[in-house]
Amino acid sequence: MANHQSSGGVSHEKVETNNFLMIVLILITLLFGGMVEIVPLFFQKSTTEPIAGLKPYTALQVIGRDIFVREGCYNCHSQMIRPFRAETLRYGPYSLAGESVYDHPFQWGSKRTGPDLARVGAKYSNEWHKIHLNNPRDLVPESNMPAYPWLEKNLVDETTIAAHMTGLRKVGTPYTDEEIAKAAEDVKGKTEIDAVIAYLQVLGIHRK
Repeated sequence: MANHQSSGGVSHEKVETNNFLMIVLILITLLFGGMVEIVPLFFQKSTTEPIAGLKPYTALQVIGRDIFVREGCYNCHSQMIRPFRAETLRYGPYSLAGESVYDHPFQWGSKRTGPDLARVGAKYSNEWHKIHLNNPRDLVPESNMPAYPWLEKNLVDETTIAAHMTGLRKVGTPYTDEEIAKAAEDVKGKTEIDAVIAYLQVLGIHRK
């Protein structure tokens, strides 16, 4: 049987029987395909610019977000509403990349042991969140969410927030010198539960 040659003069048989060559060609294909898919996103305003009205997190919200990550909340709660009718009917408008430009890293995902939180901001009162975080079953008897009673007892650490916000500014969050300078004062005496609630209450409120 004739040996079929590719346009580059390399036979299919040679490619299919040479593991190293096959791996190299696969990697080149993946690299090229990834560039075609990913690189254009860096030049699209819809993925690189904030949506109208979006503001950077306040100092207290930044700390609340860190606690949210620290406690592993993202393992059960995504923050990404997909563009499907069933999702938008339950959670609200689907998520846009421009809503997450100040998130480092963003909290999009697919894991939903608990409900999606992309639009939870202003949905419940601060007191509701406080009770829910202390013991979820006081409000939702069937909930399997862990309780976080220590959040109400622990004070936030105001000594590191200025450095954190300075770091966030270096990756694109437009904090002013004044906002960074007064950050420690703004959060002093606040509890961790105050910080988490402040973070939750701002999620999704800029797009209705």
